Amino acid sequence: PQEVVSEESEEESNGVNLMGFSDEILLHILSYVPCTDLVLNVRRTCRKLAMLCLDKSLTHTVLLQKDYKVNKDKVKQLMRDIGKEIYQLNMAGCYWLPSSTIDHVTRCKNLVKLNLSGCHVTSLRLSKMLSTLQHLRSLAIDVNPGFDASQLSSECKATLSRVSELKQTLYTPSYGVVPCCTSLEKLLLYFEILDRSREGFMLSGQLMVGESNVPHYQNLRIFYARLAPGYVNQEVVRLYLAVLSDRTPENLHAFLISAPGSFAETGATKNLLDSMARNVRLDALQLPKDWINGSGLLQHLKFNNPFYFSFSRCTLSGGHLIQRVINGGKDLKSLTSLNLSGCVHCLAPESLFRKAEGYIDSSILESLVVSCCNLRHLNLSAAHHHSSESIGNHLCQLLSRLKHLLSLALPVCSITDVAASVEKPPTAPNLVPQTFGRKVRIGIQTYPKNLADQGSQKIESSVFWALMGSLRFLKTLEIIGSSFSSAMPRNEPAIRNSLPPCLRAQSVGDSEVAAISQLTYLQSLTLAQLPNILTGSGLVNIGLQCQHLRTLSLANLGMMGKVAYMSALMDMLKHCKCLRDLRLEQPYFCAGAQFFQALSHCSSLQRLCIVSRSGTLQSDAVMSFMANCLEVIMCHMFVGESLTVCKNLQQSIVRSFQAERPALNVVIFPLLHEDLTEVIRDVPMRHLDEITLFKSRVAEEPPNLWW
Repeated sequence: PQEVVSEESEEESNGVNLMGFSDEILLHILSYVPCTDLVLNVRRTCRKLAMLCLDKSLTHTVLLQKDYKVNKDKVKQLMRDIGKEIYQLNMAGCYWLPSSTIDHVTRCKNLVKLNLSGCHVTSLRLSKMLSTLQHLRSLAIDVNPGFDASQLSSECKATLSRVSELKQTLYTPSYGVVPCCTSLEKLLLYFEILDRSREGFMLSGQLMVGESNVPHYQNLRIFYARLAPGYVNQEVVRLYLAVLSDRTPENLHAFLISAPGSFAETGATKNLLDSMARNVRLDALQLPKDWINGSGLLQHLKFNNPFYFSFSRCTLSGGHLIQRVINGGKDLKSLTSLNLSGCVHCLAPESLFRKAEGYIDSSILESLVVSCCNLRHLNLSAAHHHSSESIGNHLCQLLSRLKHLLSLALPVCSITDVAASVEKPPTAPNLVPQTFGRKVRIGIQTYPKNLADQGSQKIESSVFWALMGSLRFLKTLEIIGSSFSSAMPRNEPAIRNSLPPCLRAQSVGDSEVAAISQLTYLQSLTLAQLPNILTGSGLVNIGLQCQHLRTLSLANLGMMGKVAYMSALMDMLKHCKCLRDLRLEQPYFCAGAQFFQALSHCSSLQRLCIVSRSGTLQSDAVMSFMANCLEVIMCHMFVGESLTVCKNLQQSIVRSFQAERPALNVVIFPLLHEDLTEVIRDVPMRHLDEITLFKSRVAEEPPNLWW
């Protein structure tokens, strides 16, 4: 003990003591600590930290949206200690907090921005809270069944009349608080209304009597609507749009509607678009595919300094894209985000004369790259973009010029070398996929230790390897098979069969995955339907080199009958110390003791989702994993086990860990069970939207749409 004391005193004399740093440096360090820890714990350690932890730079904005350890008592104490100092409060997705927690927000008299999306708030509680927040200008809430706008007090409506930014998630047909917000400049609407009630009754999209107050859009600058599948959502959004069609706001500069499937254009929506073409200049645009396909709309719309375009799933041809959007190569340096997901003809001159799996026109892509040189987010997934044999005109070579890219989504078939795509995928005896008939020891590689040993020059000279080398600052990468469809449903039964990958995609496998390891700053990676994954050796390279990786999603890699990459995956996981979200979708996946032992090395893991048709799991291994990984608050497993096995394991996890982890959300259920959709509707929207459901997330929304 004496030696320890002497060492500490020596450090202090040498000026190594943390308290010796300047206030500016200490404030920067403290900014990485959750606010609840700062106020309730850290500030009680010494006088200096007590002063610094209450600095305005740390208390001005309080983020609780992913503080899964926060509970009602902590929120109460936090609001009591610094409530008057809080100007921005984000509690989005705090589904585990009881509704009474919202009562403590009334202590934050100076609040300007408040996000309560995903929180339980009744009409009366909302009214009481908003009545005290006279400085509020930005609000995000959910509108659930039972919401009654007539219960809002006059003081509450006065506060709402000053709100200029509103984000509203609808779980029931309603205008919510929109009619009360007479000064709206930004309106974000998320429609999550189901077509059927829990009792099986069909719902109507008609709004309740007394809710037909006219929304006030005269000052609107940004209108955004995202629809979940279902006809009721379409009916309700048309009612919101009806007012816009009568009079288009003069200052409107962003108009975005994201709608899955078919969403037919009506006379009212056509009038709205015609009015927009005449009266406004846009900076951001997204429309349902049915509103763009076959129309000359894009030819008439005017743009100012656009920063976001989404033409997802439209039949827009490359010729129209260049002529009508980029104006024949006009300088579009302002454009930072572009979503062309599912636009099968967007890189072809004319959509009518190109097969779905034909060659792209490299001159169109080159025009796009040259004109939009500052792109940071680009989505080209869900289409067959096949490059020709022309030297220097491969899609990967052209994209390598976009040095500012932060996120990129590509189809699997677009990254293969032209020469390699015509070769037959290797089937050497020493690369036969590993089966579960033999034991696999963790730490002993049953795949080539160094993929480059098999042909370093061939791998490192590939166009995809060069692309990864040129995009050093890429944070998000998605490589998704054009034919891939997830087995995880939204509002329909689980999908049992998916289309096979195209011929071009057949050669994409381990070497391409290894190329991704060059992305040192990679934070999120999605790989889906890579047919030629034989051992998964590239995954280990990623685990070793991509130390900032936080989100990993793997789906249908290699042969469907076997999980050939299991050994490599387990070795990879040992190196993923920062991994927080893991999603695995693979038929016949065996979630056993060895897998969970390897996964236990991911000390930062918070959310786990496994989707596996005919997959199995070991209950004791899952329980041991949950006991070892103290940060895990979400465990979703949709496998091939019986309903009894799934329910027993789910109950055991909840019973053992719910008290210590207030945010714990556990769903373990047979993937092909007829009641799966009923189970999914109870999953918190935060988890459902961010990890449980598979989708491409690159350029899904404009950057910084909400905080």
